[in-house]
Order: sequence, then C-alpha cells, then structure tokens
Amino acid sequence: MSGIWRRHAREIILALIVIGMILAIGVRAPVFLSGDSIRALFDDTAILAMLALAQMTVILTRGIDLSVAANLALSGMVAALFSIAAPDMPILVVILVAIAVGTFFGFLNGVFIAWVGIPPIVVTLGTLAIYRGLVFIVSGGKWISSDKMTPAFLAFPHATFLGISSLVWLAVAVAVLMAVFLGLTTVGRGLYAVGGNPVAARYCGIDLSRQQLLVFTLSGAVSGLCGYLWVARFGIAYTEIALGYELSVIAACVIGGVSIGGGIGSVTGALLGALFLGVVVNALPVINVSPFWQMAISGAVILAAVVVNARAERKEGKLILPEARRRAAAREGVRS
Repeated sequence: MSGIWRRHAREIILALIVIGMILAIGVRAPVFLSGDSIRALFDDTAILAMLALAQMTVILTRGIDLSVAANLALSGMVAALFSIAAPDMPILVVILVAIAVGTFFGFLNGVFIAWVGIPPIVVTLGTLAIYRGLVFIVSGGKWISSDKMTPAFLAFPHATFLGISSLVWLAVAVAVLMAVFLGLTTVGRGLYAVGGNPVAARYCGIDLSRQQLLVFTLSGAVSGLCGYLWVARFGIAYTEIALGYELSVIAACVIGGVSIGGGIGSVTGALLGALFLGVVVNALPVINVSPFWQMAISGAVILAAVVVNARAERKEGKLILPEARRRAAAREGVRS
C-alpha cells in the first residue's frame, strides 16, 4: 500500500488540491458549484487536456513542442475554409482534414528534429512563427466568423450524450488511448526509457529518432483535432486564435508532475494539471479578480509548480547518493 502511495502521491495531492479549490471557490461564489458551471469547466478544460496529453509524450523524450497552438490555429483555419468550400461534406471528413493538416505539420517538426538533428526548442520556435504566418496566408488575412460556417460544422462540439458534451467525450477517449499506449505498448514504454536514460535506451535497441518522429507527429495530430474543435466551438477563425496557448499546455504538464528533464509523467497527472489550470482560469472571473491579476496569479501558480517539481526531482536524486557512497566505501574496504 505504501508503495502505491509513493508512486501516486503527487497525483493524489494534486487531486485533493483541485477538489479543495473547487469547494473553497464554491463557498465564496456558490454559482461556481452549479451544474452548468461544472459542465462549462470541463468543456473549457477538454482541449487543454488533450493538448497536454500529447505534449507529455514529447516531454517524456526530453523534447518540447512550442508550435502546438500555432498548428491548432492553422488546422482550424484550414478546416473552416474547407467546410465553406464544401458545405455538403460530412463533418467527419472535415475533422479528418483538420487532423491530417495537424499531422503533416507535426511530422514536419519531427523530420527536422529526428533526421536533421536540430534541437526541438529551436525547430518548434521557428515553426511556431511559420505556422502563424501560414494562417494569414491561407485566409488572406481575413477573419472567418460563425455566419460563414455551416450549422453542422458549428454543432459538433456542442452536441451532448448523457448530458456530457462531445468535447469532454473526445478528451476522455484521447486519455484512454494515451493510457493504453503509454502503459501497455512497447513503443509507449520506450518513451520513458528514452527520456530516463537515452544512452541505455540506445543500447537496448530503441531508436531515438523514430521515437521523436512519432511523438511530434502525434502532437501534431492532436493539435489538428483541437484546431477544428476550437474554431467550431467559438465560431471564429483568425490568425491570433490560441495565441500563447502553448504556454498553458506546457504548464498543465509541469503542474501535473511531468518532468521537463524527460522520463517522468503520467496521464492522470497531465489531466489533473489541465483541470487545475481550468479551475484557476474559470474561478478568477467568478470571484471578480481583475484580468491583469488573473495573468499574474496564473504565472505565479506555474512558477510554484516548476519549483515544487524541481525540488522533488532533486530529492529523488539525493536518495541514491548515500547508497552509492556506502557501496563505494565497501569496495574500497575490500580492496585494502
């Protein structure tokens, strides 16, 4: 039992913190605990959760994808334009187009990182700007508002089943698939090995380049899906949608215990990190906090999470040192 607690202590504590925050805010503003408010909270968090899960796979391999929000914006714009050009096309085809666009640009990131050998932060920082520019080019610099989109295009994210929106159901599906991929497949487990010890993983026959290509392509595919969902949900597509959202995605991972150093992270942690940010973002306006303070508080929360993670990882590393020193001293005693 104690072993299970140690493995999942961070997730359990974070879950308790999230529940405590919701209850505390509910005491201050009871409307926050209403059914509509809770549903809105999960709807607002669904896209962030999906992107955080995809970003986690990248971070597990010691990478980073700064282009997710730009890829989202580009995929969403292409999906909107495609829907306008082919209004009778089934919505599933429109969604697949968005996913295909996101997958292609995610694969492009992977090519430069895995095959050319450019560091992930450099590649994705560059493609972030390129993809934002492409949004302007494909749209001709124009906004696409809801009155130009088809009813079917706009309706899908708002459709409900058992009282839960399709946004949340999709987030659940992505989470389940990600849990199966990381926990039950050889390739998924290999991501932890690559991030934990790349040299040992290479000796075990794990191809780092192939893993990098896979995770960046996967990140692009999820960005494409979220691009359609974002544009359809809010009924607008333009160059600046989701501007800076990549920082929230990375923050959700860090808050959820995903190590920037690679090799550490869980689906539960990423989901809780996204929910934590969702609670913060949704609660601050309810309790009448100024938008300027909202940014400051969100930044402080992210910084605190980074500090806590760094200290936790440092403590875990120190646990090994006394045992290593003891063994070294024992060896020296035997030699003498």
